[in-house]
Amino acid sequence: MNVFSSFHAIGRALSYRDFGIYAAGNAISLIGTWMQRLATGWLTWELTGSGWWLGVIAFADLFPTLVIGPIAGAAADRFDRLRMTKVTQSMNLLQALALFALTASGHITIWLLCALTALGGIIAAFNQPARLALVPSLVPRPDIVTAVAIVSIIFNLARFIGPAVAGVMIVRVGVAAAFAANAVTYAAFLFALTLLRASYPAPGRQRAGFLREVADGMRYAGTHQGIAAILLLTIVTSLFSRPIVELLPGFASEVFKSGAEGLAMLTSSIGIGAVVGGLWLGGRTQTLGLTRVALATSLAMAAAIAIFTATDSLWIGLPLLAVVGFCMSASGIASQTLVQITVPSTMRGRVLSLYGLIARGGPALGALAMGAASESLGFRIPVAVGGVIAAAAAIWLLALEARIAARLEQREHE
Repeated sequence: MNVFSSFHAIGRALSYRDFGIYAAGNAISLIGTWMQRLATGWLTWELTGSGWWLGVIAFADLFPTLVIGPIAGAAADRFDRLRMTKVTQSMNLLQALALFALTASGHITIWLLCALTALGGIIAAFNQPARLALVPSLVPRPDIVTAVAIVSIIFNLARFIGPAVAGVMIVRVGVAAAFAANAVTYAAFLFALTLLRASYPAPGRQRAGFLREVADGMRYAGTHQGIAAILLLTIVTSLFSRPIVELLPGFASEVFKSGAEGLAMLTSSIGIGAVVGGLWLGGRTQTLGLTRVALATSLAMAAAIAIFTATDSLWIGLPLLAVVGFCMSASGIASQTLVQITVPSTMRGRVLSLYGLIARGGPALGALAMGAASESLGFRIPVAVGGVIAAAAAIWLLALEARIAARLEQREHE
C-alpha cells in the first residue's frame, strides 16, 4: 500500500458530506481532549508530586467504562446513536467548563480534580460506543476500513497537536487556559453534529429486555473465536503497554528532568508515530492481513516500551515513543476494523462497548498498579515488566494467527 493510494482512499471517504463534517468536528474536539489530558496530568503532578496520584487520576478517568460500558453499548444498539453523541458531547462541555472555573479561581483540589475526572470518564463511557458505532453509517461499506483509519489518524494528530499547544499554554498562560480551550473545542464538535443531515438510529427493533441484550452482547463476543482473540489482545496491550501514556508526566519529571515542555514532546512523539501508523493503514479496502498487523505491531510496541525504560536520555526516548505510537495506532486500527467488519450491525454497539471498555478501562487499571509500584520502585521497572508481559502474550497469539484470521478476515455481515 503506497502513500498515494492511501491519500486517494482517505480523500474519497472524506468526500461523503456527513462523514467529512463529522471528521472535521471530531478533529477539533480531540485536540481539546488531548490538551485537557495533558493539563490534568500536569495539574495532578503540581498538586501532589506523586506517581500514585497520577495512577489514581488515570483510573478515575478510564475505570467508569468498565462498569458502564456494557450498558452504554446496549443503549447504542437501542437508541439514536447521533442523539446519544450530541447529549454526551454537551455534558463534556459542561465538565470542561467546571474544570476551568475551579482551576482559574484557585479552588481546585486533587479530590475535586479526581471527581470531575471520574465524571468525564462516565460521560465517555456512554459517548464511545455510540460514536464508534456511528462511523460505519457515515460511509459506504467498502470505505469502512478507511473511515476507521481516518478516525484513528485524527485521534493521533490530536495527540500530537493537543499536547504541543497545551504545553506552551501551561507555561505561558496557565493550566486553566487549557481547560477553557477544551470547552471551546467541545462546542465546535457539538455544532458540527447538528449539521449532519441524516438521523442514525440503532438498526432494528430490540425485542429482548435491556439486561438480556447486555448479556447477549457479552456472550457473542466471548464465544466468537476471532472477536474473543482480538479482545484478549486488547486486554493485554491495555493493561501492560498503554499505561505508559498516563505515566508520562512522571517520566518527564523524574526520569528525563524536562518539565512540562518535555512532557509535551514525549506525548507528541507518540502522536507523530501514531499518525504515520494511521496513514500506513489508511488506504486499505480489505481486511486481509489485518490480523497479522494487529498482532505483530502489538509485539513491537511492547518491545519498544521495554527499551524506552532503559534510557534517561530524552533524545533517545523520543524516537522510541514514536515507534510506540506507530504500533499503538496500527494495532488499534487493525483491531477495531476487524471488530467493525465482523460484527453484525444489530450487535455492533454492544461489542464495541466491550472493546471500548477494555481499551479505556485497561490502561486505568494498569496505570493505577504501575503508579502505585512507582512509589517504591520508580517508573522504569513497573513499565518494563509490563512491556515484557505484553510481548510474551503477543508472541503466543501470533502462534495462533491463522486460526484467528480465518474467523475475522473477509467476513461479510449486515
